[in-house]
Amino acid sequence: MSQQHLAGLSGILRGYLGQAITNQRPPIDRRMFVSPAIDNLIDQISAKMVDQDLATIFQNCYPNTLDTTVTHFVPKGEDGLPDTFVITGDIQAMWLRDSTNQVIVYMPYAKQDPNLQTMLLGVVYRQAKSILIDSYANAFNLDNTTQSPWMSDRRIPPMTLPLHEGKYELDSLCAFLKLSYSYWNETQDPSPFQNLIWQTAVQKAVNTIQIQQKDSWEDKNPEYFFQRETSAPTDTLMHGVGIPSKRTGMSKSPFRPSDDAATLPFPIAANSMAVVSLKRISQIFSNNGPAPNPGLFQQIISLANEIEDGIRKFGIINHVNFGQIYAFEVDGFGNTYVMDDANIPSLLSLPYLGWCEKDDPLYLNTRKVLLSPDNPYWCKGSAGSGIGGPHIGLGWIWPMSIITQAETSTNDDEILGCLELLKNSTAGTGFMHESFWKEDVDNFTRSWFAWANSHFGNLILTLAKERPHLIFG
Repeated sequence: MSQQHLAGLSGILRGYLGQAITNQRPPIDRRMFVSPAIDNLIDQISAKMVDQDLATIFQNCYPNTLDTTVTHFVPKGEDGLPDTFVITGDIQAMWLRDSTNQVIVYMPYAKQDPNLQTMLLGVVYRQAKSILIDSYANAFNLDNTTQSPWMSDRRIPPMTLPLHEGKYELDSLCAFLKLSYSYWNETQDPSPFQNLIWQTAVQKAVNTIQIQQKDSWEDKNPEYFFQRETSAPTDTLMHGVGIPSKRTGMSKSPFRPSDDAATLPFPIAANSMAVVSLKRISQIFSNNGPAPNPGLFQQIISLANEIEDGIRKFGIINHVNFGQIYAFEVDGFGNTYVMDDANIPSLLSLPYLGWCEKDDPLYLNTRKVLLSPDNPYWCKGSAGSGIGGPHIGLGWIWPMSIITQAETSTNDDEILGCLELLKNSTAGTGFMHESFWKEDVDNFTRSWFAWANSHFGNLILTLAKERPHLIFG
């Protein structure tokens, strides 16, 4: 038997030969944040799970953000507001996108735990204040005492000490809107959304998204410019602004959720997320009373409609083998890119984002492409199959994409296959990783990646509600 074949079988054999995955949670006195409500939930769910290894992975992954990444929490700061800083895991900085995905999985249980609710509100306020500092940045430092390794980036607006990285990604602003809506929807607490800091941050986010609807000829003095000295072409923008664009109604995103430079300027998944997030955030204003700017509510609705119309007009294409599908990115000139990336928002995640239903015919047809060799970043090896992306390169499968595949599936066998892949992908560590090599789960990247851990925890909770027979027996 070849060495390659043995490597591929290692993860599968691990489960069958009884090498039990162990609980890796830190002792309670070493956890960054403790929530009795979350700990009780973990006990209830894991006690009913038939597969003990899967149960242990859930016990490790779901609370990983609370256990290890809430590095700063002040229930009441100098301005009277809670303040929470959430690192990604192995990177000591807070991404708007990552922090939303890390903590939003706890939001349904916030009302059961007042301290948890306050901590989550602290994330909302920290994100709002970050956007007021720079609405074009993707990641932030805790304070002004840490200097980013990217301070030498040539950028408009310029790099400042609060910033860890200054890549503009549309989904970063959508993440703030998504988390805000989730807090409002789950807690029924309207008071934070009457705060001027939050309202002004929403106004700035909406203005930024609207500005980025401009095409290249309209944007002769761009508000955003980015160049980095690097050997990686995906870490910088052509001429500082990226490839030319033509107005579509959608909003540009020079960088992707993976922090890689876009190939074409209008991403369909991120714009879909924008539509959903804008429409949901408008509910807060319509239920909480007038915004400080009387025109903000209508601005949000109009922007959402313009972006949605743009997706319908430019984002749906005819694939040579599959017919009508969603493109990954377009430029407005007729050029389109067919692929998908593991990071969310992705085309695979459209139902998860709230853009469409799981059984939507156009989505299902697109899904066939994404989970096939017609997607250049889907691959299959002896260790498994799934979607990766240019961030790590060809042949690297991201567990995040397998989780999303299960989240968006309506087929029990497919979901069970994903769960088995995810279990094996931990390589015995009990945690989700960023990626693993298609022939060997023991060859993986990022052992501490809290977003993926939260995403897995959410999958188990979703199955517990929607398909309990798959995990409870």
